[in-house]
Amino acid sequence: MAHAPLPPPGRFHELSLATDDIGAAVEFYERLGFSQAPTTDTYAHPYGVLTDGRIYIGLHQRRAASPTVTFVRPGVAASLSEFAALGIELTLCRTGEEVFNEIGFEGPHGESVRIIEARTYSPGERVAGEVSLCGDFAQLSLPATDFAAARSFWEPLGFVATEEAQAPYAHLPLTSDHLDLAFHRPGTFEAALLVFRAADMPQRIATLRTLGVAEEALPRGIARDANALFTGPEGTQLLLISDRE
Repeated sequence: MAHAPLPPPGRFHELSLATDDIGAAVEFYERLGFSQAPTTDTYAHPYGVLTDGRIYIGLHQRRAASPTVTFVRPGVAASLSEFAALGIELTLCRTGEEVFNEIGFEGPHGESVRIIEARTYSPGERVAGEVSLCGDFAQLSLPATDFAAARSFWEPLGFVATEEAQAPYAHLPLTSDHLDLAFHRPGTFEAALLVFRAADMPQRIATLRTLGVAEEALPRGIARDANALFTGPEGTQLLLISDRE
């Protein structure tokens, strides 16, 4: 059976996060119920991967754009013309026989994208259906002033926009086979969000509060009793939304 061709970026690999203290970041996500995935020796800097079975978070102890949506595409060096045809201007192009091939570019609102030639970790072993204390990972939500521009940029890269949603805050969802994105107004949330959902979210939030996870104020209109916004030691924000009726 013939397989559908990969979208231009390839297959989603990880959400790459820069951190000054990889030990603290690993400990934080493990406390939330994430587990480590075995990594390769591709990078010279300290590197670790944490997963809840749905999202893979790559922690990089280095200075870099964060978060970066990272994809894997074998033969990435031969695909440069595809990105040029899409009008994408590369901010990073490191290709050659003696280097780990990778390219990078930015979306219309500064969202960072990187494409690498090979995997840098092996999938972690988790029980089917096992989730973290945060609930089910739903999407990566990014700030955008222009939803139409976000749609126009990301749809040619393999994402499909659905109708703009208003609850629990205004956002534009985009789906794909391995990662769902969303875009929200900067006036609602200024930073990127890892969004999680669960029917029993109030109980999950109560548990996280007892663990002393750093918590941020929610925008007006999002109830604090059933939803919460937490921050990791590297600055990543996790938005927990209740799915209860």
